[in-house]
Amino acid sequence: MKTLKRLASYYKPYLDIFIFDMICAIAISVIDLSYPLILNYCTRHLFIGEKSLIIKLLPIVLVILLIMYIIRALCRYYVSAQGHIMGAMMERDMRADLFDQYQRLSFSYYDTHNTGVMMSRVISDLFDISEFAHHGPENLFISFIKIVGSFFILSMIHLPLALILLLVTIVMAVFSFSQNKRMRRTFDDNRRRIGDVNATVLDSLSGIRIVQSFTNEDYEKEKFKHSNDAFLDSKRDNYHAMGFFQAGNGFFLGLLYITLIGAGGYFVINNTIDPISLATFALYINIFVAPIEVLVEFTEMLQKGLSGFRRFEEIIDEQPDVVESPDAKPLTDVKGHICFNQVTFTYDHASKVLDQVDIDIPAGDKIAVVGPSGSGKTTLCSLIPRFYDVTQGAITIDGHDVRDVTLKSLRQTIGLVSQDVYLFNASIYDNIAYGNLDATDEEIIEAAKKAYIHDDIMSFPDGYQTLCGERGTRLSGGQKQRIAIARVFLKNPSILILDEATSALDNESERIVQKGLEDLSVGRTCVMIAHRLSTIKNADHIIVIDNEGIKQQGTHDELMAKGGLYKDYYNLQFRQ
Repeated sequence: MKTLKRLASYYKPYLDIFIFDMICAIAISVIDLSYPLILNYCTRHLFIGEKSLIIKLLPIVLVILLIMYIIRALCRYYVSAQGHIMGAMMERDMRADLFDQYQRLSFSYYDTHNTGVMMSRVISDLFDISEFAHHGPENLFISFIKIVGSFFILSMIHLPLALILLLVTIVMAVFSFSQNKRMRRTFDDNRRRIGDVNATVLDSLSGIRIVQSFTNEDYEKEKFKHSNDAFLDSKRDNYHAMGFFQAGNGFFLGLLYITLIGAGGYFVINNTIDPISLATFALYINIFVAPIEVLVEFTEMLQKGLSGFRRFEEIIDEQPDVVESPDAKPLTDVKGHICFNQVTFTYDHASKVLDQVDIDIPAGDKIAVVGPSGSGKTTLCSLIPRFYDVTQGAITIDGHDVRDVTLKSLRQTIGLVSQDVYLFNASIYDNIAYGNLDATDEEIIEAAKKAYIHDDIMSFPDGYQTLCGERGTRLSGGQKQRIAIARVFLKNPSILILDEATSALDNESERIVQKGLEDLSVGRTCVMIAHRLSTIKNADHIIVIDNEGIKQQGTHDELMAKGGLYKDYYNLQFRQ
């Protein structure tokens, strides 16, 4: 009921279309029910009357029928065209809601869910909902009117025969209901399997350079074959269930005709029904059976649609780990004073990544965080913009707990440059402009100059309109990094987080990028995660952490004089 109630909510914006669609459905049903009655009237009364009466009334009957079928054609057009458009608009709204929810979900969700499966839910899972959303209510409504209307007329013609046919129909309904459960399981499994196929394809194509460099194409083919065959097995089970379902219902439909001939013949022999009434009865049997066949087909559509909608609901009902406080205030006039107060953090309540960390970062200072991989450096920086929430303790900016300010204002005041630069498959201009969508051309060019990437851009034939390629594949590592820096220049944040921004670059690229980072950090509070210690020698404060927490703090000279972990790292890198 919860699923159906939520599905019904998507009809509200299109209630006028939906209501008129149902009115058209009523008109179609009434016209279909009227034809056998008109034919029965003509057979029993008009065609056996005087020739003059036939000549007088037949044109009137024909005009009435013509008007009826013109109305039916117009109604069918509206149902087929506008009704389908309504379903497509509902599908669009669901897809938009799903995409909005993906934008709200926290980093922790993306840490544990596959991108290919998520894409499957945006595209494949909602594919059948458009048809279901339109045809579902319409088919149910038309079928209900036709079944009830035709059974009422059948009962008026001959009640005992109508009751016998109703008994066969009830047995058919029980069979359909029992098989429906089996079909539902197979459709749900289909959705999971196609999600696995999408995930395998996305994973392999995203890493195609690694695949080909290690000549592991055959291995990737085998991985894909496994998920592809699993999907085939799921579809095979599904089609077996559908085949049994449709064959069984087809048998019961045939049984209705057999019952009509057998029982009808019996009643004709006993003079309780005349042949003309039995012929009219047979016409209404067709009207009675047709919507049952529609409902049989609709059951398949229902299961496909609800299966996709249930998976849609799973995402919509997912609660983000990081939520904005109802009384959150915008963070304004930011100076950049950051404090970690007894901060503890764990992933999924497992072992502690950070344990009671205390750090004070004065506004405008440059703080470097060094330590081995897995010691929590990136996690520590991810807590500042609330990509994750602290498990215990608090982080404040200018005395404001980050959990008490709006997420938008918090993240607008923080700029991030990481080792793994993400560029959209768009132009260089668009990628830089992402830092401030309202920026002018002059501001974008100025940001590029500050990041020392303007000359490189102008050397390309298309200049700023040069396409970066997927994830920036058409650019070098240094160029991508400088575009990322230009993007942050354009954002103009008060706080800057540099997450090993130069660790993957060659020496020449690092020198240019480092110059851009130094210019970017002027006048801002800067938190640097560093792998190469040469890049942080001039930091105001260096924090050394390992898996047990903060081990040392101080300037480069102070830490070298003290000896210990930092000096060991430094000597290891420079072989002193």
